[in-house]
This record gives sequence, structure tokens and C-alpha cells, in this order.
Amino acid sequence: MTRLADAGEEALQRIAELPGGQRALTAVNDLRTRVDDLTTKVRGIDALEARVAKLEKELAALKKATTPARRTTTRKPSA
Repeated sequence: MTRLADAGEEALQRIAELPGGQRALTAVNDLRTRVDDLTTKVRGIDALEARVAKLEKELAALKKATTPARRTTTRKPSA
């Protein structure tokens, strides 16, 4: 495991020494940060979807409870 970590560090140092390498490493780190932020936000979407589904069920139940029964009346013909 130590050899693998050392090889990774060596590779990063070589990339940093290349022209534009430091800029590439900065871009990769920024990308990692953005992906972490998006992951956090996406996890929150699942909770919101569950809340919306629950509210939709409650709303449907309320609509059923408050909807009055339709009356059928016959009109008297005007004379």
C-alpha cells in the first residue's frame, strides 16, 4: 500500500512539473469539490421527493373528504 501511495505522489509531482500541469491539478481539485457539492445536493432531493409524495397523498385525502356529493335535481318546466 505504501508503494502505491508513493507512486501516486510521484506521478502528481511529475504532472505538476509539466507545463500547465499545476493548472491541470488545480482544475481536477476544483472538479472534485464541485462533484462533492453536487452529491450533497442530490442526496437532499430524495428527501424532498418523499415529502412531496406524502403531501400529495394528504392533499388527495383532503379533496376526497371535502368534495360534496352531487345532487341530481329535476327542473320544473316553466309554464
